[in-house]
Amino acid sequence: MMDVRRADARYPGGDPAAGIESWHAFSFGPHYDPDNLRFGALIACNEERLAPGAGFGEHPHRHTEIVTWVAEGELTHRDSTGRETRVRAGDVQRLSAAAGVRHVERNDGPVPLVFVQMWLAPLDPGGEPSYEIVRGIADSTPYALPGAGALLHVRRPAAGERTALPDGAYVYVHVVRGTVRLAGTELRPGDAARVTGAEGLEAEGVTEAEILMWEMTTADRR
Repeated sequence: MMDVRRADARYPGGDPAAGIESWHAFSFGPHYDPDNLRFGALIACNEERLAPGAGFGEHPHRHTEIVTWVAEGELTHRDSTGRETRVRAGDVQRLSAAAGVRHVERNDGPVPLVFVQMWLAPLDPGGEPSYEIVRGIADSTPYALPGAGALLHVRRPAAGERTALPDGAYVYVHVVRGTVRLAGTELRPGDAARVTGAEGLEAEGVTEAEILMWEMTTADRR
């Protein structure tokens, strides 16, 4: 079963006057929707747009696996362990909030920053916070997130090129750029598909595209 969610159906957030635009795929804050709390382990998929000099001040997270994918620009990340990094297009950043961590996210560069941030529920809450960044992830190398029982696949099909979806109990597909066709349906930037019981499916690039796909095989997730 495939449930397509269009970009214009996402919940707006952020503070445009401060140079922050946020678009949320799942229920949050004032946009509470009990029927849209999660899909598999995924509890948030936010597209964030930060103008130069804009950002999120220090704020806390707990019991969440936070994965960030930069589409344009460069993200400055600092957390309460004293670590500071720059995350660029093609990098995967993971912050395991565990029992509690605080962090800052800013656009310290001269051009607009666009990134997709995804939150997943951990299999075992608690523990010590941890951090990882993988530079320049390749299409053929999925990023494993064992703390949530999930794999992130990055695909960049050319126009006319087909790429296989992973088989799994839950597969979440998010289009970062370009247009793809999935099961006869065209998906454009910001569109997403929630696939339950994925098996033998392919996505085709209508144009050159970039897509993120979460493979979640834990059957007891709802």
